Amino acid sequence: MTDRPVPPAHAKRDESYRDSISTVDKRGRRVWLYPKKGHGRFTRRRRVVGYALLALLFAGPFLRIGGRPVLLIDILERRFVLLGQVFWPQDFLLFVLGFIAFIVFIALFTVAFGRLFCGWACPQTVFMEQVFRRIEYAIEGDWKQQQALDKAPWTAGKAGRKALKHALFFGISFLIGNTFLAYLIGSDELLRIVREPAAAHTGGLIAMCVFSGVFYANFAFFREQACTTVCPYGRLQGVLLDRKSVVIAYDHVRGDPRGLFRKGEDRAAVGKGDCIDCRACVHVCPTGIDIRNGTQLECVNCTACIDACDHMMVSVGLPKGLVRYASEAGIADKQPFRVDLRMKAYAAVLVLIVGVLVTLIALRTDTDSTVLRTPGLLFQERPDGRISNLYTLKTKNKTDHDLTLRLALLNVDGEIQLVGRAMEVKAGELAQGELFIILGDDRPPGMKTKVIIGIYAGDRLLEKVSTSFVGPLEHTGT
Repeated sequence: MTDRPVPPAHAKRDESYRDSISTVDKRGRRVWLYPKKGHGRFTRRRRVVGYALLALLFAGPFLRIGGRPVLLIDILERRFVLLGQVFWPQDFLLFVLGFIAFIVFIALFTVAFGRLFCGWACPQTVFMEQVFRRIEYAIEGDWKQQQALDKAPWTAGKAGRKALKHALFFGISFLIGNTFLAYLIGSDELLRIVREPAAAHTGGLIAMCVFSGVFYANFAFFREQACTTVCPYGRLQGVLLDRKSVVIAYDHVRGDPRGLFRKGEDRAAVGKGDCIDCRACVHVCPTGIDIRNGTQLECVNCTACIDACDHMMVSVGLPKGLVRYASEAGIADKQPFRVDLRMKAYAAVLVLIVGVLVTLIALRTDTDSTVLRTPGLLFQERPDGRISNLYTLKTKNKTDHDLTLRLALLNVDGEIQLVGRAMEVKAGELAQGELFIILGDDRPPGMKTKVIIGIYAGDRLLEKVSTSFVGPLEHTGT
């Protein structure tokens, strides 16, 4: 690159933008944004990723693995299904480890690649940019046409276009609300409700309309405020990002000093950088920031500024990449991306937590049982000379179907007698019963004997539970 004059060291950049956000004016009033419609390679890629995620979201409630939903969060029944596996509140440890693993993954991902998730996979961004914004472009036109329409007096044409847009917005919001409801109650239950008369579910329909209204208000009016004001993720960047994190960045070394483009001008000779100060990157930004000011909490890494800048660079015959995925160290010091000690530490913790989580899931049984000897009772000697102990059995059924349990001793010869009827446990419920363990004179010597009980469903061993058997201190063997 040709050497350019460098601004004096005492020259200070205007950083007043850090004292406010672009969507609020000096009086504290909302500044409505009109992002320009984006085009380019990253826009196309994000569109493909966004539509794939939307297809997965809407198809999710109807997908099955082993006859069970891929994802179900049934809060009322306290039943959760993930990838066909049923989980209950008793699996709270798994939920905690999974949540911790998710937080560590977010931290690791942000340390390395910034707010990439927000621009490519966040539901707020995907719905806003790939659904609602595209409807708005189709009905009201690009940013200039939208500005002109909003400033124009009300006419039948304007009212019709606005009504059509907001009707579609609410309809899609209603569809989104029903999709999320399917993740809560299951697709079969949702379809049953849909087929029945609305009068039979008046309360539910009203609640769904209110829920859909929240989605509608978010995407029709609140919009980028969800990212800049409500979402805490942007503020986490301040403590997670460093000079080595890869973010969407403006190459200030190459671009500054900025100056308007003049055909045939030698920009290096007149002390200008490659930035032609066209503000194309600002016009397309959905949160209204100027990426040339550096990383800001409002930036959602949507790549619109990259495509806009690349288009302008090609138009004026300059190299692309003035705005690109890069780190501050890579731009200022020409350092290549490397995995540093902090990233390695996060990765090690993440691998450890995921390893423990996978192990616990792999060792997870269909039931969770405890067998405790009835307190205050010693052994009982039976008429035939055998010794028995009374126990309480508690079993949690962690499957989605009822179980009839059968118990057997695995390490000693003896007998198990249930008190009352057979042990039946309904899906997701806790059952309690009492049983006698009876051992003969051939039991191991000693006052206490460890016994292992196998809990079966038919011929399938579900789990092993150990307890202690109390007998007389001495006995005569046969």
